[in-house]
Amino acid sequence: MFKHALLTAALIAGLASPAAAHRGHSGLTVIEIDPASGAVAVTHRFAAHDVEPALVSIAPDAQPSLDDPRAVARLEAHLGRRFRLSVDGAAVPVSHTGTRLAGDNVRVEFSGATSDRDIARVTVDLDFFPGVHDDQEQQVNVRLNGVTRTVVFRPGSRAQTLTFGPAPDGARQP
Repeated sequence: MFKHALLTAALIAGLASPAAAHRGHSGLTVIEIDPASGAVAVTHRFAAHDVEPALVSIAPDAQPSLDDPRAVARLEAHLGRRFRLSVDGAAVPVSHTGTRLAGDNVRVEFSGATSDRDIARVTVDLDFFPGVHDDQEQQVNVRLNGVTRTVVFRPGSRAQTLTFGPAPDGARQP
């Protein structure tokens, strides 16, 4: 009886391990702004196994796989439409510059430019995969003048503004 219980427990633990290995769905967006040149670089990173279920709705005419070039092209266009960036209230349009697929890693890059050289606020708005993963989180790191600020987006999140300029009355920035 003890051997049977031990075997059952081992089987249950073995079946639960793959589910426990991936507890949530997340991605990382890094925005780098060079105020000297105005260059803006945006990199979105995801796990392929988080992206592929979204391809069913993003690219309904393609295979829901990153092996299908049509699905990848639709993903690139989708990310471009679902990402909005502004610097001190002025929209910064971005254009797709490259995609790298390596194993389970998906990296999609965009670039843009701002004419603002004295940047105080950066506003980011995104919602990449609504209705696909209820627990999807997208961490966004904005780098400017050697300072990185971070926000996290979840399904239904609104635009978020990060402050980089001088704080009023000498108060310390968050």
